[in-house]
Amino acid sequence: MSRRREDLLALLADGALHSGADLAARLGVSRAAVWKLVGELRSLGVQVESLPRSGYRLPRPVELLDAARIRRALDARGWRLGARLEVLFDVDSTNTYLYEAAAPPAGQPRVALAELQHAGRGRRGRSWLAPFGSGLTFSVGWTFAESPPGLPALGLAVGVGVARALQSLGLGAARVKWPNDLVWQLRKLGGLLLQLRSEAGGPASVVAGLGINVSLPEEGRAALRVPGAQPVADLGEALGDRLPGRNELAATLVAAVLDTFDDFARGGYAAFAPHWAALDALAGAPVRVAQVGGDVEGEACGTDADGALLVRVAGELRRFHSGEVSLRPVTP
Repeated sequence: MSRRREDLLALLADGALHSGADLAARLGVSRAAVWKLVGELRSLGVQVESLPRSGYRLPRPVELLDAARIRRALDARGWRLGARLEVLFDVDSTNTYLYEAAAPPAGQPRVALAELQHAGRGRRGRSWLAPFGSGLTFSVGWTFAESPPGLPALGLAVGVGVARALQSLGLGAARVKWPNDLVWQLRKLGGLLLQLRSEAGGPASVVAGLGINVSLPEEGRAALRVPGAQPVADLGEALGDRLPGRNELAATLVAAVLDTFDDFARGGYAAFAPHWAALDALAGAPVRVAQVGGDVEGEACGTDADGALLVRVAGELRRFHSGEVSLRPVTP
């Protein structure tokens, strides 16, 4: 992103109305240049309102991500990342950005956050919609010096870490839904995507991406209301006036993912399994498992030691793996 576009967005971030003349003076450019910069922001997905003979504004105030603030908050939590934490304005996907780079050395994780993703990814190739300023998207790159036990269940462990971090912020009803969703009242708050590279008996590198809804505008919610889609929620709705700023939230959730990786490196999935069971939003519930060979219905019975879903179908306990299926509750 160009410096002047970044400076213009910082001026507009308060949500107030700013005249073209004032913006031009503060940026040291002409009013025509301001108009061009506004067009560039719009082309990147930033909604900028223009009022005839009045000026420009964002539809609502936005706390822009600030790498220095997030680094300081992580320093206080024992994670000194320095330049290994980046805030990008726009990127195709934070996961792709880190996964296509060289894997970080063990003990030197990398973090990439983004204001806008143009090709944000969810599980099974789905896209992740995050209108500008309405959510939080970031990825963490980590290398395990040796592959820990239970590595296929690492995504479930990260879900536990993030859900518990949300609970620490006051969202006691935060839950997980197999394999990678964070939910509140059975509505989706966010999702995880893990990409793993490992060698038998050797090191393993992973990129874990998180997208979470912070304060979805109505147009964002409308875009997500499609047949068969899981209902959505956001942290603003769930936390109300306890909702932290985006930078504090980012530091809390990044630290949760880093802490999870650190703990997993020492003991694998076993220590996380009882916590996942306690947070399982669908434990004991009737569910439908959608798969290529046909849907099946049964009772959700948690997971096994490798993170596979267990469902009791006609008295038989069956295992399902996350790459093959999707899971939905069965409504009466």
